[in-house]
Amino acid sequence: MRSFLTCSLTAVLACLGTFWLMETRRSSEARAQSPAIGTDHGKRESSAPSIRKIPSHFFDERGLTPDEAINVDVYDLCNRSVVNISTVSVRADGLFRIAVPEQGAGSGAVISHQGHILTNHHVIDGAGQIEVTLYNGESYHAKRVGSDPVNDIAIIQVEAPEEDLFPVELGDSDTAKVGMRVFALGNPFGLERTMSVGIISSLNRTLEIQENWVIKSIIQIDASINPGNSGGPLIDSHGRLIGVNTAIASRVAQSAGIGFAIPINLIKRIVPELIKHGRVVRGDIGITAVQLVEEGLRIRLLEPDGAAKDAGIRGPKITRRGPFQIMNLAAADVITAVDGDKVATPAEFLERIETSKPGDRITLTVLRDGKSLDIEITLGGETMPETLTEPE
Repeated sequence: MRSFLTCSLTAVLACLGTFWLMETRRSSEARAQSPAIGTDHGKRESSAPSIRKIPSHFFDERGLTPDEAINVDVYDLCNRSVVNISTVSVRADGLFRIAVPEQGAGSGAVISHQGHILTNHHVIDGAGQIEVTLYNGESYHAKRVGSDPVNDIAIIQVEAPEEDLFPVELGDSDTAKVGMRVFALGNPFGLERTMSVGIISSLNRTLEIQENWVIKSIIQIDASINPGNSGGPLIDSHGRLIGVNTAIASRVAQSAGIGFAIPINLIKRIVPELIKHGRVVRGDIGITAVQLVEEGLRIRLLEPDGAAKDAGIRGPKITRRGPFQIMNLAAADVITAVDGDKVATPAEFLERIETSKPGDRITLTVLRDGKSLDIEITLGGETMPETLTEPE
């Protein structure tokens, strides 16, 4: 019996040993046939990292996203309308007032097949020579057509082949909204036909174009504006001109994320007169200087034969004492309102007159001897003074 058990146990152990050897050999052969871990092909398929790809439906046939496509299409549509403006002016310098030439640069936009170019007045102000370079590198001498310093707008013209002129489409700035994407095209630092992208940051900003004259409908943008961008077009996502870039808010005269553009709807009212008359025809009220006082605007200087004096408006009373003249400012009328609307600053007063024409009638409300009077004035002249000074 003991021999039988011993033989049976030996047989079982032999079978188990044989099974273990077979499994060990099978595992060894499997490892031998698999690539070694650590080599380029040694990772198992299940542990290999997957490569993420952006789905193709996010791109158009050019490989562009929708945002990129708008940027590219706007530039392709408008960049040939942008011109580089170079100017040369002369200033007197030094003790002997030696004439020293100065160079300037700016931007502009073609607005007609007749070669009319829209830009800022300050870009060409004082220039003795104006040169325009088109998109194809051809340069032409430009002539002045008209200028409006009050709104910082000017029109110049080149004699270039019509097939080389690509007028930009005019938009509607009244439809502009904060948050809309805009494109500023121009020549910053002389780098031709550069485009920067941003949004409209605010509307109806007030910008002082020159002393005592402000525009209240200015468009504020965050697109990069730098020296050389002045006069360049501000474009919407449809490729339409909605403004002219005119200034930046920066202590170092470089982009600080705040730029300003004159709205196209204001420009549309001005350009036809600049082309036809060379200037904006405005009514002349005959008041050339005021003094800001607590009650309003005290009249400091009247034109001798101006519309205001003819209507009975009073200026300072001047008396003579021997060889001297004494000016009594207290005797002058104080302007408080125009056509019933209160005016508190010279800029507000000029704004009310700016859209008038010769022959228009306005009602001026003034304080005289402590009493309020309404005086009707028929505007005369062909032009209004470009600035209304406030003497010290």
